[in-house]
Amino acid sequence: MNPIRQPIDIPKAYEEHLAELKSYLYRLTCDKEITNDLAQDTFIKVIEKQNQFEGQSGVKTWIFSIATNLAVDWLRKRKRWTETAQDESKALAQSDPIYRTMFLAINQNSSGGAFDFKEHIGLCFTCISKTLQIEHQVTLILKDIYDFKVSEISIILSSPVGTIKHWLFSARQTMTEVFERRCALVNKEGVCYQCSELNGLFNPRQKKMKNVFPKAGQEKLYELRTELVKGIDPLNSKGSELEDSIMQVLRKAISDT
Repeated sequence: MNPIRQPIDIPKAYEEHLAELKSYLYRLTCDKEITNDLAQDTFIKVIEKQNQFEGQSGVKTWIFSIATNLAVDWLRKRKRWTETAQDESKALAQSDPIYRTMFLAINQNSSGGAFDFKEHIGLCFTCISKTLQIEHQVTLILKDIYDFKVSEISIILSSPVGTIKHWLFSARQTMTEVFERRCALVNKEGVCYQCSELNGLFNPRQKKMKNVFPKAGQEKLYELRTELVKGIDPLNSKGSELEDSIMQVLRKAISDT
């Protein structure tokens, strides 16, 4: 006899998983409007397909699987970001004083406008993850930021466990290498000074951004970054509106709008 499938409590699932799902989708898309659309479409499909849920995975994994399929379809229509995306954003922001005025207005007047260098590191993590192949990006974020098991990611991406492990290894390696090349916060040779520059804009009395990471190897630094990023909700943090405004300028700079 086939086991009796328990119906999904959709209101409960919506309440329990919506916030985390939206933060996940935002990290993939860097677009609040698209995030809201994808989250809404996800739960519409959850309602439509609830009779297809066979209980082979947890409800959360099943919901994230639906959301990931929708997000991947959207991402395939976009171009991958390059390592220089933040440089291009900086150049655009410096080319027109309207952007500086916008950043300062948000910083001074919005409850989501506080500048926190840790949140900026979270923004950098998201930007750099978007240089990865889509499957690598999704695998990395699901595992290292949202703590899904490899077996669960295998279900979400409909790919063998061995493939997921390969994608994860490759993604971590790429992220580590890009951070090593770019991050001036931990590497004197890094080319990106945005943390210090933004700190100078929003906290002019503080002359220098302090190094927030201890001296450690590349892999350890990557682990420290992921632990930091886990604690940040990009949609509801104290700097969420400021981060989103920076992302808007970045997307415009690289013509990803």
